[in-house]
Amino acid sequence: MGLLSLGTPLPWSEAKEYADHVRKHGIEQFLNIYHSQKDKQKQSLLWGDEIEYLVVKFNDKEKTTKVSLRAFDILEKLERAEQDFIADRTTKIPDALWRPEYGRYMIEGTPGQPYGATFRDLVTVEENMKLRRRLAHEAMDDDEYAVTLVNYPRLGCPHETCPDHEPNGAACQSLFVPDEIINPHARFPTLTANIRRRRGSKVKINMPIFHDINTPKPFIDPTIPWDRQLFDHDKEAKEGAALPDHIYMDAMAFGMGCCCLQITFQACSIDEARRLYDQLAPVAPLMMALSANSPIYRGYLADVDARWNVISSSVDDRTPEERGEKPLQNDRFVINKSRYDSIDSYLSNDATYKSKYDDIDLVYDKDIYKHLRENEVDERLARHIAHLFIRDPLVIFRELLDVDDKTSSDHFENLQSTNWQTMRFKPPPPNSAIGWRVEFRSMEVQLSDFENAAYSVFIVLLTRVILSFGLNFYIPISKVDANMQTAHKRNAVLNDKFYFRKNIFGVRNNDPVNEEDEDTYELMTMNEIINGKENGFPGFVPLIHSYLNSTNVDIETRCKLLSYLSLISKRASGELMTGATYLRHFVENHPAYKQDSVVSSEITYDLVKRADQIARGQYHPVELLGDFSA
Repeated sequence: MGLLSLGTPLPWSEAKEYADHVRKHGIEQFLNIYHSQKDKQKQSLLWGDEIEYLVVKFNDKEKTTKVSLRAFDILEKLERAEQDFIADRTTKIPDALWRPEYGRYMIEGTPGQPYGATFRDLVTVEENMKLRRRLAHEAMDDDEYAVTLVNYPRLGCPHETCPDHEPNGAACQSLFVPDEIINPHARFPTLTANIRRRRGSKVKINMPIFHDINTPKPFIDPTIPWDRQLFDHDKEAKEGAALPDHIYMDAMAFGMGCCCLQITFQACSIDEARRLYDQLAPVAPLMMALSANSPIYRGYLADVDARWNVISSSVDDRTPEERGEKPLQNDRFVINKSRYDSIDSYLSNDATYKSKYDDIDLVYDKDIYKHLRENEVDERLARHIAHLFIRDPLVIFRELLDVDDKTSSDHFENLQSTNWQTMRFKPPPPNSAIGWRVEFRSMEVQLSDFENAAYSVFIVLLTRVILSFGLNFYIPISKVDANMQTAHKRNAVLNDKFYFRKNIFGVRNNDPVNEEDEDTYELMTMNEIINGKENGFPGFVPLIHSYLNSTNVDIETRCKLLSYLSLISKRASGELMTGATYLRHFVENHPAYKQDSVVSSEITYDLVKRADQIARGQYHPVELLGDFSA
């Protein structure tokens, strides 16, 4: 969850007049943080996970589900432990921290305090995740459940919210979803409306339909109200926004209403944080494919397995000029990506970095870059910040226009927190004991806490291996981008290959290897990258085992870590299904499925019920979880 400030949000017509003011003071706030914190050192790596949950209401008598819009009633109960601790009414550190999300049917849970650097910390993750789910259920009504599906399968279909609302809200002006599903905090309806106002149209999301035997060709969605005339933007679907053979969506809720699994690391120093940022960036698309868990949108099976492009399109505020569809007249830049996308440049000054890895033209604000350089920010970091600041601030609160740049980071965070990339580099808050952090953002949330723990621990162990063995994962940014698109594909883990670096250990001084050979990358299968190949790439899992062999790990802990690594390994080899494949097979084998790509209410009830049963340990699909105890 990004910045949540209080105050009066400005509509876009007013907010755009203050864009330069926010950028100017945001840069000053960054400079104050940078110069006061750049030498800060922490003794060890700390980390934490974020899991987002859907709140789903079940009607077992009628065999229906709906998303429950009671998240704030639930959060009021969940947040009491934290509030009591802050107010010194108790000395007990809360087991979990809870926050709202974009959807009024979503909640976000994190551990009550960061995990430490020990191996014993790693084996507490799953229990904390299970505890969070129990706490969530205790705060809910008896017929509500915290479900870790990436998205609600029929979001945007009629009568799928409780209470029921018509899609006629002025903020998103959607043909499908009501404004009432949006978090009521002023930031979110304003963010939704200002994206639409800035780009001059509603967001345009099109996911390819999965063509089954009885799916019409071409597929022209009969559920779109093509002739609605409630808002001026209603005509966009008919005028080409809704593509044939695609599932059309038109609101921020379809993307920001998705749940994910994110990991934040506090590094020992700014240099270590920047190194982790770079080395994890090529890993991000791989983990998205390996964690893929979202094959259904707006009641249809899609021909993709992952959510990223849905979210990317759902917050794309670029104007036609910025998208390159019209010559630049009123805007400053042509911008080749949405605000929500893969990274555009590397960040580290590590000796293994070479400028040729940054092989796409980076669009950045030259004046801001010059100002940062004049204030002793190095070239790569200055370019990174100047790139983030090509965007406009989307939500500005009138009361926060003028703040003290030495004690506040509101203007910096306004832009930082609305650049949603696969990796996020996070400076410390002003006057805080928190260190330099990086956020790993590409993974999809899994059905069970065992799986979520496995993916979290895997990434943490991979960071230890990167730092301990001095690994080099650099490949050109253009290949990272290519991998992101490959990762969306249906069953990409088994059917596709991904670019990755061949030589990850570096070259010793006496090795007769030229630079081109040293930097070679190639297309590899997911199995080869994760599990290695004979006389070739060593594989992430074998590298982690080598690292564990070199450390002092007790047997009980090693066995638990082994179960997590085995799950990842078997998902990569195809021995176990990804979540997306499991959900797709569930739909395709449901007795009510008509082989027409439609995921009906009846199918959705059984699917969401199954997801809840898996999370609670009441059902154990061997094809998804193997013999592991979840």
